[in-house]
Amino acid sequence: MITQGRYDFLDQDSIIYGTPAAQAIVEVVNKIGAQRVFLITSKTLNRKTDEIERIREALGSRYVGIFDECVTHVPRESVLRAADAVRKVAPDLILTIGGGTPIDTAKVLQICLAQNIKTEDELGEYRIQVLKDGTRHIPKIAASLIRQIVVPTTLSGAEFSCLGGCSDLVRQVKDIYSSPDIGAQVVILDPAITVHTPEWLWLSTGVRAIDHAVETICSRKPQPFTDATCLHSLKMLESSLRINKIDPSNLQARLDSQIAVWLASTGLGRVEWGASHGIGHQLGAVAHVPHGYTSCVMLHNVLRYNLSVNADRQMLISEVLGRSSIPAADLIETLVRDLGMPTRLTDVGVSPDQFEAIARGAMENMMVRTNPRTIHSSDDIKEILQAAL
Repeated sequence: MITQGRYDFLDQDSIIYGTPAAQAIVEVVNKIGAQRVFLITSKTLNRKTDEIERIREALGSRYVGIFDECVTHVPRESVLRAADAVRKVAPDLILTIGGGTPIDTAKVLQICLAQNIKTEDELGEYRIQVLKDGTRHIPKIAASLIRQIVVPTTLSGAEFSCLGGCSDLVRQVKDIYSSPDIGAQVVILDPAITVHTPEWLWLSTGVRAIDHAVETICSRKPQPFTDATCLHSLKMLESSLRINKIDPSNLQARLDSQIAVWLASTGLGRVEWGASHGIGHQLGAVAHVPHGYTSCVMLHNVLRYNLSVNADRQMLISEVLGRSSIPAADLIETLVRDLGMPTRLTDVGVSPDQFEAIARGAMENMMVRTNPRTIHSSDDIKEILQAAL
């Protein structure tokens, strides 16, 4: 039987790279014909830099409002507040500037607007649920009433997917939401606006991008297209992140990292991932570990857990990094350490008494349930966590 498969492209018009953000934004807004633009961003960018003010000035009368109170790990309450802020001014375009937190906030609020969601319980009804047999229940969601364009300032890759994470603080679970048109209609990659991003956040989300690439390559259902993009992205990330660490003012290296994220994200939401991402979601929901750090501490440990079932795929990683005689897990762990990032759960404040809650929530995660080496129960999750301690 010949190989069969399917790859779905994003509902995304274009990626613009290297052009100053304000200039590119005006060009895109003009092309779309938007007249009422609402900004979603972080407090830091809005209140401690002049970047947002410059963009407001460039938009002129088309700027109609801003929400800058996005909360890490995107709790439901924060999304609902953002949705209310959007409803009050009725914009025709959302401009999101920042990392994964504001981008996911904008994604999930689009679902709130499309379904007229007003409460946390109503929002919970539209999360992707993993059923007992491991299959997924993906709710049908109406077409988005408003699209977003994105200027990312981290390397998380959220701008290249139609998946959004949103935390239920009661259940201590980070849920996944999805709809084809909640992602970025246009992505603008401007390295100059990223210089305000703290080093730890930039580099740790760079490791997150490595996680995207690695779990795509090591997927139990790999794709030839994503093999090509993700293997090349690993080479770019390994080189550019090391330069970013030594010389953070090197804008070409920062742009190279951004372009590598684009390539690494081709599997995001379209190729089955594994336990590094799935457990990572729960490290955030339970132990408040920052998004990028979760990949720093989990990826190499999950690779070792999976080695018995996908050694051939892991060899591709070792080969592209130029060290075929060294296990991929060791190469990744060394790179993370060289970047000055944490490599163990104890480094990020996770303790064994949190394992039960992390494992319980992880078993509800769709990526855990598609891990290359089948995870049968929370005990398997605890085994990985213990190795990562």
